Amino acid sequence: MSFPKFVQSMVRVKMKKGWLLCLILIGVMQLSAAAASDADNSVYTLVPKDWNIYNDGTHPVETTKGLNDALQWAHDNGKKVFHVPAGTYLIKKQDPKLSLDTSARINMVSDMTFELDDKAVIQKESNGFKGYQTLHIGYRANNVTIKGGTYRGDKDTHDYSSGGTHEGGYGITTEGAVNVTIDGVKGINFTGDGLAIGGKGTMVQDLYEASFTSGGIDDNGNLIKDAAKIRTKAALTFNHPIFQTEREFELSNRQKLPGTFDIYFYKKDGTFLSKLKGQSMRQLMKIPDGANHFYLVFNQPASTGAYVEFWQRAVSKQVKVQNSEFAFNRRQGITIGGGDQITIENNVLHDIKGTAPQSGIDVEGGYGENGHLNTNIFIKNNEFYNNAAYDIILYDGHDATVEGNHLASKGKIGLAVSPPFTKALIKDNHFDGSSIYAYHDVEFVGNKMNNSLTHLEGPNLKLDGMTFTDSKFIISSKDPFGVTASNITMYNEKGGSELSLWVNPVRLDHITMYGGSISGGVPNGSIIEYLKVRETSSLNMPPGTYNYCDIESSTAGITLDGAGKYVFDQCSLKVKEGVLVTHENADFTMTGSTFEMLDRRFALKAVKAEKLRFENNEILSEQLTASTDYAIMIGDFWTRNNPYLVKAAVIQGNTITSNMTSEGISTIYAGVGAPQYTIKDNTLINAKLRLRTTDMNVSNIEK
Repeated sequence: MSFPKFVQSMVRVKMKKGWLLCLILIGVMQLSAAAASDADNSVYTLVPKDWNIYNDGTHPVETTKGLNDALQWAHDNGKKVFHVPAGTYLIKKQDPKLSLDTSARINMVSDMTFELDDKAVIQKESNGFKGYQTLHIGYRANNVTIKGGTYRGDKDTHDYSSGGTHEGGYGITTEGAVNVTIDGVKGINFTGDGLAIGGKGTMVQDLYEASFTSGGIDDNGNLIKDAAKIRTKAALTFNHPIFQTEREFELSNRQKLPGTFDIYFYKKDGTFLSKLKGQSMRQLMKIPDGANHFYLVFNQPASTGAYVEFWQRAVSKQVKVQNSEFAFNRRQGITIGGGDQITIENNVLHDIKGTAPQSGIDVEGGYGENGHLNTNIFIKNNEFYNNAAYDIILYDGHDATVEGNHLASKGKIGLAVSPPFTKALIKDNHFDGSSIYAYHDVEFVGNKMNNSLTHLEGPNLKLDGMTFTDSKFIISSKDPFGVTASNITMYNEKGGSELSLWVNPVRLDHITMYGGSISGGVPNGSIIEYLKVRETSSLNMPPGTYNYCDIESSTAGITLDGAGKYVFDQCSLKVKEGVLVTHENADFTMTGSTFEMLDRRFALKAVKAEKLRFENNEILSEQLTASTDYAIMIGDFWTRNNPYLVKAAVIQGNTITSNMTSEGISTIYAGVGAPQYTIKDNTLINAKLRLRTTDMNVSNIEK
């Protein structure tokens, strides 16, 4: 049987396409196999016996050497993943004859993932040294991932008998490393920290009195005579090997020298390159392209006793710590002691106890004590609990974000932002029984707190959108208006809720309180707008201007018992008892406000005051039961025969409505020798005036 030619042609075409498809599939399979082979070749799974390594927690010397030898071999042979199987690997203790024994730790290599089996433990050998390292990621050991397993210290068997804190025993350390990820590890039972992120410091040169000579440098880089200045005799060069990889430097540890200086850069052939004027000690300076050396100029006439140091400090950069647990260490879960772009996310940090500071995370490089700078720190979505003193410390550095954390070390400090740290954003955290101590340059957004307290000093400290439950919101502003707060809600469910203002005036707005109290000892000047209060136990309000306040309470009134100026404008009060003024130096003003009295008590009573002005307000008293009940009183029945204590008063333009005949405005108990008070243009419905004949009684209407 034969097919037509066009059919035969179609068959031939299909056969060719089929062969082509087969060839493509074969090629893809070969490429996939090659890729799989390459992937397999990039992973080295440790065979302990090949390296004289013991995984039974014995032979620390052999095991430590074997691990380091195997790591170096893997690096040299292009491996990217170093997998450690289950077992306990004992890392040897330090040689006591050495100040730093680098063989007594695992020394991480660059471009490598060090991955422990979930049942693998890196155990530090029990020792009596004040400090040690277990796994070290050193300078230029970049592009490293530490993944899985447990790193365990010798806390419970350590010999502390030599004295001191023994706080330097670390699990994992970084020293100026770049691009490091620590993922899914446990760092537990160390005498110091589970993880310490730090920097590499290199003192390039120190300069003494004899290192300087009289003179300056002009704007063209020429050395000139100038009896008012000193400059370095010889050029300071960038020949140190550290400058092959690092392009920043600083001056520090000055003695008998000004805090600022000018610096002049030159090429290798001596050609002037550029200058920087007014630089500061510890200020990072970038090395200009092509610069080989520089001279310093200080604005002082002599170098007697002068000293300064030329440093390069390389901090760890781009470090991410995630999905890990740091617990039962003596000093810290994690210390950030010299880092930039550090992210600590989705970790659990707990049960840190033994030697100060005892914190889950401590951002502290000792920058003010010749240490490293911390910048761009991100602490997000971590869980903290049962730490002995702190959950998070931002001690020194600048620019940190603390976001989405649960800080639950009950009765301890959840967050401390110390004076040497600036520019911190604290966002959407839950302070669960833990407190806040914060100084200056801090912004709080969307946080919540229960069963604790704040200590906020400022300046430049802002809060927005915070919720407090059974907590004390305490502000002790170091400078006037150094602390501001807005959109604050406070709940008093089990007791203890309090708004308390101290030291200097502040600015607050949109504060809502459900129960609790208000107190403080702040001087004049605070501005508080849109304060909303419901069912408080006590309103002992500090001096300030209260605009648009809205207060309802069936149990309490407002007490003003401090010296200072109180201003209430356009407020609404629905209260059992109104405003009681009891300090002889109180200056009280209320205007444009309304009272709805829930009991037969007064709307305003001034027992003592320097000055009182009550103007254009409305009082509705519908719970009165006796003709002697009163809406406004100056003085007190029980002290009517004593010398007067209200020195001046104006009650003007108010409307007082009562449910029965009663005392609307009373001055008859003002005291012996009381001055003339101005009672003017008031309208009283059912209420009556009970004034002294000496008072100014003008245009008042009784209905």
